Amino acid sequence: MPTVSARGLADVVASPSAICYIDGERGVLAYRGYDIHDLAERSSFIETAYLLWRGQLPTQAALDQLRQDLAAAAQLPEPLVNWMRQIPPSTAPMDVLRTLVSALGLYDAEAGTMSVEANQRKAIRLLAQTPMLVAAWERIRHGQPRLEPDPALSLPANFLYQLTGKRPSPTAERALDIALILHADHEFNASTFAARVTAATLSDLHSAVTAALGALKGPLHGGANEAVIRLLLELHGGDPVEMVSQKLAAKQKIPGFGHRVYHTEDPRATHLRQMAQQLAEASGHEELFQASRRIEQYINREKHLNANVDFYSATVYYSLGIAPDLYTPVFAISRMSGWTAHVLEQYSDNRLIRPRADYTGPHVPLPYNSIDLR
Repeated sequence: MPTVSARGLADVVASPSAICYIDGERGVLAYRGYDIHDLAERSSFIETAYLLWRGQLPTQAALDQLRQDLAAAAQLPEPLVNWMRQIPPSTAPMDVLRTLVSALGLYDAEAGTMSVEANQRKAIRLLAQTPMLVAAWERIRHGQPRLEPDPALSLPANFLYQLTGKRPSPTAERALDIALILHADHEFNASTFAARVTAATLSDLHSAVTAALGALKGPLHGGANEAVIRLLLELHGGDPVEMVSQKLAAKQKIPGFGHRVYHTEDPRATHLRQMAQQLAEASGHEELFQASRRIEQYINREKHLNANVDFYSATVYYSLGIAPDLYTPVFAISRMSGWTAHVLEQYSDNRLIRPRADYTGPHVPLPYNSIDLR
């Protein structure tokens, strides 16, 4: 019988992993040994994806090859695009993304091939196709023509171009690039663990990341930054501290604060705060950043909680012209690199993940009475 019970598996170590390191007491986050601050300041999202997949930073030749591979894979099956046009425009983007990522497996010639090389190629295709799905749905649901990617643009620049129809400024491109780095992986969070549980059954890569998308959709995981921007937009020029204090008095939770792992500031929030200020000023949304800053200071003072990755990413995405209901799909674009890295790691030394339950039901065995005596 199980000897340890932990609700939500809090602090339970489920498996060894060499991908992501977190020290919640000191506010440390590292991918494959590289500190998140170094990666955010000096790396690119594509270089970071290579690091997560391969365990080391790429050479220039390896990075150039990955860029070529991603560009070659940046296409969607035409039957899938035609089907997207039949989806009701009111359908939530995360529902569309979850369904279409699963459907991509139907058109992948290597979907059922489980070799290391085939799974690495599928990971590249999924990372290239996911932003295209998000951008395509945004345009299709608004009756706009879908745009093909520009091979000369980076992945974040292409996404913004296909989303808005405008080539982004270098500032906007770099801001999204950093945001994607910061969201790329976070150890055994709910969606990553869902992917690993699925992969541990030796199900295919598309099924594993579809399971992850289902977990990410939940408001307790991927939807917090959308809740943050809706909170900020709810202000309508009012006093942010007054509004937040009223919500707290009514026992309402303020999204974007606190973290299950970090007991100090989320290191990702440090960079996102800086980007939020820069982009808000450049896009004419200074009031959003100023309101965010006042809310952060108030919550920190009154509740002793720090902003997490979701709080300032909301202002970053809004300033980039991204619709609020696309924030979680953008999260998924980034996390696709981490999910696939974890699935590859799970496959490399697999053991079926099968925890036990702490049984709290009736005493065993209950007497079984015939139906006429019940």
